[in-house]
Amino acid sequence: TMTTTTSTTSVPTTRASRYGKQLVSHLGRHSAGVWDDDAGSGSLTFNDDAVHVTFDSTPDALKIEIRAGEADIPTYEDVVGRHLVRFGERDALQVGWTRADGSPGTAQG
Repeated sequence: TMTTTTSTTSVPTTRASRYGKQLVSHLGRHSAGVWDDDAGSGSLTFNDDAVHVTFDSTPDALKIEIRAGEADIPTYEDVVGRHLVRFGERDALQVGWTRADGSPGTAQG
């Protein structure tokens, strides 16, 4: 059986909702994506439900959680993180992931 784990990040930005919506829209072309404007939150599902990414915007940060098999976590950290950094280029966004066990994940930006 595959061990599922999580990786999270909180990226400081005053445009969290905009970036979250953009990520869901862009990456949703390769997966099932949903965004709720009123809640400022959304999700993506990849690999026939094996990978879940959730987005939550607050006034000062975009919080992202990836839930996937341990082997897939670095790949999805990289994909989501790189896209966010690219979309937020003029805000110089930095993404640093933290794994469920507290250890650092990958970083983008």
